[in-house]
Amino acid sequence: MRKFLVVLDDSRECLNAMRFAAMRASKSGGGVTVLSVIPPEEFNHWVGVGEIMRAEARERIEVHFEVFAKWMRDRQGIDPELVIREGEPVPEILAQVQDDPEIGILVLGAASDKKGPGPLVTQLSRQAGSLPVPITIVPGDISRERLEAIT
Repeated sequence: MRKFLVVLDDSRECLNAMRFAAMRASKSGGGVTVLSVIPPEEFNHWVGVGEIMRAEARERIEVHFEVFAKWMRDRQGIDPELVIREGEPVPEILAQVQDDPEIGILVLGAASDKKGPGPLVTQLSRQAGSLPVPITIVPGDISRERLEAIT
């Protein structure tokens, strides 16, 4: 089965990327893998404190994921899987693509502000020519109706 890999983070544009991935997967018979990356600098503390912070970060991610997963299951008939990795976001995204041969498309949300599309879109689009899968970039301010029309 072909899977769409979408990144779960705290950005506003993440929402439309999730919607797009779920809608496309639903209409094409695919699946969705949701990847969340915990940056390493969050745990540069004493060992015990770092472990507590790591557990809290995972719990926050799982709660955030469950909001999207419920919508995907209820509205799109898709049961997404959650993958949590630790490290720098871009290398971890690339590692996930390499580790899961069923991933066929990487879906990213682009910010709509004047600062640019966001760090993930900027960094990964520079490497687009050498990636093993295509990237779909979803505009952060595209309407739900427009997403439904194009998926």
